[in-house]
Amino acid sequence: MAGLIASLTREVADFPQPGVQFKDLTPVFADAAAMAAVTDALAGFAAGVDLVAGIDSRGFLAAAAVADRLGTGVLAIRKGGKLPPPVHAVEYNLEYGNAVLEIPADGIDFRDRRVVIIDDVLATGGTLAAAAGLLTQVGARVTVAAVVLELTGLGGRETVAPLQVHSLCRM
Repeated sequence: MAGLIASLTREVADFPQPGVQFKDLTPVFADAAAMAAVTDALAGFAAGVDLVAGIDSRGFLAAAAVADRLGTGVLAIRKGGKLPPPVHAVEYNLEYGNAVLEIPADGIDFRDRRVVIIDDVLATGGTLAAAAGLLTQVGARVTVAAVVLELTGLGGRETVAPLQVHSLCRM
């Protein structure tokens, strides 16, 4: 699995700012066999959850596929300003700035729902930690997180501890 993901990952220098080596998983998601393998592997980590949450925006792709595979609902954890009010929101720090994540405040009962969070890349862990904190704040039980690619040198796993994180490929 790791070799397949690594072979299809596109590296983009100096994006979104100078000095950042962006790992683009779009080619992984665009390859039918790779997407099926990623979906199966991520779904294996999420057994027993009630809801699959994907982080804006590439996390949506994998989360929707996993939710379909598991027969659960999917939640889009959006960047600030993308959802109609009212919303629950959290502000957090990124490796290259600040950001806001939001989820709907109406229409979804999060209390005691077992949730897996899916994202494409775990870097410094700020986004994943913010998403987990936001879901916990509204009463959900975040049981596990799973990512396609983990950038091990950036300390993301430590940032989100004690949340259990599974990664399909580590670089």
